Amino acid sequence: MRGKGKVVDLLAQDADMVCRCQGGNNAGHTVVVDSVEYDFHLLPSGIINPKVTAFIGNGVVIHLPGLFEEAEKNERKGKSLKGWEKRLIISDRAHIVFDFHQAVDGVQEQQRQEQAGQNLGTTKKGIGPVYSAKAARSGLRICDLLADFTQFSERYKALAQQYQSMYPTLKIDIDGELLKLKDYVEQIKPMVRDGVHYMYEALHGPPKKILVEGANAALLDIDFGTYPFVTSSNCTVGGVCTGLGMPPQNVGEVYGVVKAYTTRVGIGAFPSEQKNEIGDLLQTRGKEVGVTTGRKRRCGWLDLVLIKYAHMINGFTALALTKLDILDVFTEIKVGIGYKVDNQTIPHFPANQEVLQRVEVQYETLPGWDSDTSAARSFEELPENAQKYVRFIEEHVGVPVKWIGVGKSRESMIQLF
Repeated sequence: MRGKGKVVDLLAQDADMVCRCQGGNNAGHTVVVDSVEYDFHLLPSGIINPKVTAFIGNGVVIHLPGLFEEAEKNERKGKSLKGWEKRLIISDRAHIVFDFHQAVDGVQEQQRQEQAGQNLGTTKKGIGPVYSAKAARSGLRICDLLADFTQFSERYKALAQQYQSMYPTLKIDIDGELLKLKDYVEQIKPMVRDGVHYMYEALHGPPKKILVEGANAALLDIDFGTYPFVTSSNCTVGGVCTGLGMPPQNVGEVYGVVKAYTTRVGIGAFPSEQKNEIGDLLQTRGKEVGVTTGRKRRCGWLDLVLIKYAHMINGFTALALTKLDILDVFTEIKVGIGYKVDNQTIPHFPANQEVLQRVEVQYETLPGWDSDTSAARSFEELPENAQKYVRFIEEHVGVPVKWIGVGKSRESMIQLF
């Protein structure tokens, strides 16, 4: 547990509510409690705290079999998930991911590969197709499933047939799927609420600590990411308001989670990528494998152009710098501080994919610390050059680092203020 999952887990320890506002089970967060590793995809990872109410907002897309499978799998691993169904609230406006969306996702990826020679590298969890259906106004929501099942079935059949005519190879067992969906009605009914009303009450009742957990990453945002190699939702701060039904003035602190180096899973431009022994060393030391797909993550030096870009969009109030210990073995460490295209320095992050592929990263080389940081429990206990690395990031981005992660356990998160 090293990235977002870890920070959320830390903050969730004194939260009253933990929410997910976008994405689906394409996200992957790992959390370790009492040496048990829990994997979350759709459930807000704060649900392992028995005092937390977990809320899945309207902006999330829900694959029901995936939800129950995830909960049961984690329940078998350890006791932290006991009673999860009493701690989970689901917005009735959330869209449903059907099995055929996942099948369509696979077919589309195959077509992209055949036609363009490259696919998007999706998780094949049906996320793109379900958000497409939502935007095309043909999607079905949790509220539809819980209302009149006959009407729901009609709309389900129409949608399934639409996909079957678009993708002739697609096999959908309509009646079988509907039977399975009918079974979920009774199981999820107690968890479902009107999400807008629920959020309003939470924000206006007795003061609560509400934590919203972003899924995916800023550069996978449908608007601001490395389009088209992005996900289909807003992973940046705007997704919080639209995905939960919550006014912007209620957004308080915004914490950016960033590794001490850069990783990317799947394809798409990655300017600071190291396709060499440095990248391999980061990958093996950092155990960089996607939680959802098991794909090896591509690795490279920390790119502050990206971090500043994410900050322009999100307005971070503080950063969590994770996996600093992975850099313990380097005698020198490079940090990307600028981009050049055709020998011209550019002041922004390029929108166009082809331009981004041609970017030359300008690096600053910092001295490494070449020593073990994993036992450090305060900033002062870090080697001097590690401290300088953190300060360099703060100065360049203009955001204070509030946490530094130096290991897997909960204890190995150093808090600075």
